[in-house]
Amino acid sequence: MIVEAIVNMTNIVESMHHRLSPISKRTESPQTERARGLAGLVYKSIRSLTELVGKSLDAPLGIMSELLSQNSTFSSKDRLLSALNGVLGDHLVKRNSSLAIPMALRKQGIQLAPNRLAKSLQQSNGKLVIMIHGLCMNDLQWKQKEHDHGKALETDLGYTAVYLHYNTGLHISENGKLFAHMLEQLISDMDLANIGLPLDISIVAHSMGGLVTRSALQQANIIGHQWPDRMKNIVFLGTPHHGAPLEKAGNWMDLLLGVHAYTSPLKGLLRIRSAGITDLRHGNLIESDWHQRSRFDFSKDKRTPVALPENVNFYTVATTASAKTNNINEQLVGDGLVPIDSALGKHQTKAFTLDFAKSHQWIGRDINHMQLLSNPEVYTVIKNWLVKNSYSSNE
Repeated sequence: MIVEAIVNMTNIVESMHHRLSPISKRTESPQTERARGLAGLVYKSIRSLTELVGKSLDAPLGIMSELLSQNSTFSSKDRLLSALNGVLGDHLVKRNSSLAIPMALRKQGIQLAPNRLAKSLQQSNGKLVIMIHGLCMNDLQWKQKEHDHGKALETDLGYTAVYLHYNTGLHISENGKLFAHMLEQLISDMDLANIGLPLDISIVAHSMGGLVTRSALQQANIIGHQWPDRMKNIVFLGTPHHGAPLEKAGNWMDLLLGVHAYTSPLKGLLRIRSAGITDLRHGNLIESDWHQRSRFDFSKDKRTPVALPENVNFYTVATTASAKTNNINEQLVGDGLVPIDSALGKHQTKAFTLDFAKSHQWIGRDINHMQLLSNPEVYTVIKNWLVKNSYSSNE
């Protein structure tokens, strides 16, 4: 994908050169415009050399990945790969790249074996909390400022905490499907392990992780999976239930840059972003929300409404990055990435509005999107909600 990006950049610059040239007739499409003469030869050479070098890029990247994996903390490798997958993860999967992150349940950066998880669940009386990270992040990044919500819940409430690691560049519905099947397999594995305890599952999901969770629930209920019956509590932290302004801004830039003949080649720059990122424009959850549609075309919200299922306690945390209370801070800025109404599931159309009980909502001030992972107030709210452990959603 690095090669593709360089080639695309070469095409963009060449196209602009062609359009600005006084001898250009601009009869070609933006994708096929080529400069002429010496300039055209230069651009052609750059493309040819880049593509030639690119054929052997997988080898050094593979070596780099192997070397990074020897780091005992895993942090260098995981941060790099998480960012890469967030931006280009769908392309990595299409190219069968070894750099594409496979979905897994992990603890301290190590994939959990069923027998190890079964032993932990016996010690926690079957109480499981799954921590799900957001875009361009990984499971190790739940630890912020020496605090980890999952580890704290183990200590304070006796949960077994596990961490989902996944490729955030894939469509949310694709990750939702993978997660749904993973949880169904988990139920089967625990039954085979005969832990002799009822399995109660809770989820704490940050940002995109909340959308992946909702997508998994929706698909599991359609398929008829058993695991939703074991689901007890779900806590959303800054989840963009109805989209994030930054992706919407990117879509607006797509439209505006295409208006002028001299700037439309720059649209290619904005199209180097993953399916996962473009799903955040409106908060797509299911395949029909994006299937057979160009994800870069400017369009209105065409999602299918997905309500919160019954028999699960849903909680949501929304914050603003400012200590001041006003409409701009709450509805435009929010926590820096997600507006308050989007995090609370509020929508001008009733069918899209998520029915969170008043006591299941919490709004914090002077807390940005990343501070949701370490803020003491946020953790106290999560802990108090999970202490209740009630199925009632109409308090």
